[in-house]
Formats: sequence, structure tokens, C-alpha cells
Amino acid sequence: MEMNENELERLYEESFHEIEAGTLINGRVISVKETGVVVDVGYKSEGFVPREEFTEEELAELKLGDVLEVYVQHISDAEGMVVLSRRKAVRMKAWEQIEEAMGKEEPVEGTILSKTKGGLFVDIYGVKAFLPGSHIGAKANELEALLGKKLTFKILKVNNKRTTLVVSRKSYVDEERQKKKSETLQFLHEGAIMKGAVKNITDYGAFIDLGGIDGLLHISDMSWGRISHPSEMLSVGQEVEVLVLKYDPATEKVTLGYKQKMPDPWSNVDQKYPAGMKVSGKVVSITDYGAFVKVEEGLEGLVHVSEMDWAPKPKHPSKYVSVGDEVEALVLKADRDERRLSLSMKQLKLSPWQMVSENYKPGMTISGKVKSVTEFGAFVGLPEGVDGLIHISDISWTRHIKHPSEVLKKGQKVDAVVLSVEPEKERIALGLKQLKEDPWIEEIPRTFHLGDEVKCRALRQTDFGIFVEMPGEVEGLIYASEALRREEPVQEGEELWARIIKIDLDNRKIGLSMKNVKAAAGS
Repeated sequence: MEMNENELERLYEESFHEIEAGTLINGRVISVKETGVVVDVGYKSEGFVPREEFTEEELAELKLGDVLEVYVQHISDAEGMVVLSRRKAVRMKAWEQIEEAMGKEEPVEGTILSKTKGGLFVDIYGVKAFLPGSHIGAKANELEALLGKKLTFKILKVNNKRTTLVVSRKSYVDEERQKKKSETLQFLHEGAIMKGAVKNITDYGAFIDLGGIDGLLHISDMSWGRISHPSEMLSVGQEVEVLVLKYDPATEKVTLGYKQKMPDPWSNVDQKYPAGMKVSGKVVSITDYGAFVKVEEGLEGLVHVSEMDWAPKPKHPSKYVSVGDEVEALVLKADRDERRLSLSMKQLKLSPWQMVSENYKPGMTISGKVKSVTEFGAFVGLPEGVDGLIHISDISWTRHIKHPSEVLKKGQKVDAVVLSVEPEKERIALGLKQLKEDPWIEEIPRTFHLGDEVKCRALRQTDFGIFVEMPGEVEGLIYASEALRREEPVQEGEELWARIIKIDLDNRKIGLSMKNVKAAAGS
């Protein structure tokens, strides 16, 4: 409302004319009362504008001397004052602006007020206009978001009585888009670098608004690297610079590329990243079989889960790395044709088998827990994270072991002797029986002799004889031909007397007979 003195005087002087009802005039504020505003309109009596014609904000800003444009309703009221309307003046001025804009086919600005049957209400310069649903240019579920927004419209209809105003948002947007399209087509050709805004994102790509015409940026043309969804690179509304790959003027179909603006990093990957080279990069995605590491723009390498850790059974890749982690890796292979870069994280760490070869020598005694038991032996865990094998043949010097579980259980803590270390084969052999001297060398020849009668414990009966346990946990065999005939079979654990009839030190076997045993006869 602020004006300089010269302009105020000019507007005031212009108001000195014959006042007629139904006209617009300029007046100067001379006082503000509780009931309204008194205005000097240069007539024999003063004019009055009711308080309700102003908002509280307008009244707060109003100052004495301010010039107002008002509408003359009556020349004189009961108190001899000219009855004025500020609201009608604003409305008449608004209609003049609207009609002028329509005559010149110019757009107008307005604010979305509310929803109504069949469309929306819009405030255009203080006039309530109707925006039909077919001219909104938005989906039904988007209407709530438009409320209160200031937008530009095209005027569709104004009636002579100034009671009806119909506008269109869609017509304005379409016309503007057509103008932009005409400008864009002047520069649109294959090979052109153009700027645009992301209009929509799908699973297979993104549509880019180049200015009145859309182009498709396919997911395969976004990056030389690996992306699983376009939203990893783009977001709706984002401005992006793209390359026109193809343009068909007949169909106006435009194919765009983003990665093509940069050289293909895979073209010389084998030269740039030879096997054995150490690289660093950021983890960009994790799968069940490994993690992809971005080593440069558009170039990602795979660290397979088997190359993350030296453990025999690696955990899930997410247990080693997270998306966003900076990691170092060793190049295993770079394949330009297959567009594959194989990386290893574990190769930068000291192999546990290297540590094993340094820490363990044959003849050493180690301690560990049984990790698992198989038909051929038991695996014992070592601190380096590898397992050593106690073969079934290295469990006992004297017992015939059918299954390792007869002696060893999972989780059992055992001592064992290192028999051999083969890091190149990732193998370390352990022995349980080697904790003791081989009894077949001295102890058994000294303890047992041909003809000795011994008390045994039956272990199991077979077609070719009865296996028994002699003193000192030494196993022997009572030959089937040397067993006594009896109606009932021998029971496991049953005590028997037998005579040694064969000692084979080379093959570590002792043969027994139950016949002609004096001790058995005496019992």
C-alpha cells in the first residue's frame, strides 16, 4: 500500500470529479474506526467502507493518507456519507484483468481452494473460478496434494454477467509443452547431449522429459557397471544430462544413454587391472554368492564368498561386509570379453595353511576339540581355523576300530600328534595312537608268548571267529575252527579263556584257540 507523495497526490486529484453510483474511484484514508474506514473521495461528504470489507492483516497495514480504489454503492446514506465497497472494487478490477487476459489469450495465476463436484475451485485474482476434472491434468489420488497450491491456468469461459469463470490447467500445460517441444526439436538429433528431468521410473528404465518430448533411458544404458534397479541412480524430478542414441522423427521415439557419455571401462580392464594387482573400492551390493565392489565409475568386481575368508565353510557375505564399506582386494582375473572382474579379499590375508606350516612340525603334540566324525576318521579344530584329520587307522595300535565314533565324539577335547603337514594340499594329518609307543615293537612281544593262556573279553562274533580283548586292550582273534561248540552264541562282554597259538608282529595280529585250555577246564 505504500506510495510516494507525488503518486498519492496524483491519485487523489484524479478523484475530484462527479461521483456516480456503480463506478470505481480513488479515495484517501482519513480515519480508521471500529465500524470501518472513512475515506475522502473529494465529494461534499465523506465515504465509508465497512470493516468487514478488510482482512485483519489489511487493517493492520492501513495508514492515514493511503489511497484506496473503491466502488461507489450509494451516493448518500442516512448519515449523509457515500457508501463504498472495497471488496466490490477488488472484484471489478479482477474481472477487468481476467477479461483482458482472455482477450489477449494470456494465462492467469490462481490458487486451488477446494474440491467440488466435478472438479476444483480456484481463486483467480479474488474471483472464484471452476476447474473441471477433465482439465485438471492430475489423477484423482493427487488432488489433495494440489489444495493450496499456486498454479497457472488458461481461461476457457467468462460469461457477460461476470458470474461464471471456467479455467483449465491441462490446456495451459499442453500449450506450454507444445512450445517447449518445438524448441527441443530444433536441437534433437542422434549424438546430441541434452539436459532433461526424470519424469517417471520403471523397473526397466526411466523416462526423461527433454522439454515437451520424452525419451527412454533404459537400465542397460545407465551405467557400465551393474545396477539392479534404475532408482539406484535416479529419482523423479532429478535433472540429468543424457546422450541421444536414436531418434525417429516419424514416431518421435527417443532412445537415450547415460553411460555412453563416458569411455567403456571394460575396454582395457585386462591391461588396467592385471592379475595380482591390489585394488580398493566400495561395496555396492551383496548377494548370496558374494559382494560386488565398485573399483571405479562403471566398473565393479565380484568378491565370491569363497574368496572372502580362509574358513573351510565361509559364512554369508553379509557377515563379512556391508553395503558402503571401503575394502581392499586382490585381482584374480580381469576378463574384457566376459566383462568380469574377479577379486579376492582373503588373498590379502595370511593363509591359515601358511600359519599351520610355520606353527606345526611332525612329532609335535597338539590339543583341540573334535569338530566332526566321519566313517574314515575325525576332524580336530586348530586355532588357525583349519581342521586336522585323525584317520581311523591312527586311533589305536591294538584295537580293530570299525567306526571312529567308538572312541571319539563331537566336541570331545583330545591330544594328538602331528604326523604330516601339507599346506599345498591344505592337509594336516594327526594321530591319536602315536601318543604312546607302538606296543607291537617291545611291549607285546615281551608280554605275550605262544602257548600262553589269557583271560579275554568277547567283543563280537563273526563267521571267521570271535574278536576278543586281551589284557592291555590288545585285540586278538579266536579262529572259528578253534572255538568251542556251544548252543548259544557268544555274548559281547562275556569272559573267555583262550590260548595263544599265533603271534604275527609284522601284520600286528594274535591268533587264539579255546581248545585244550587248562585254565578254562580248571574253572
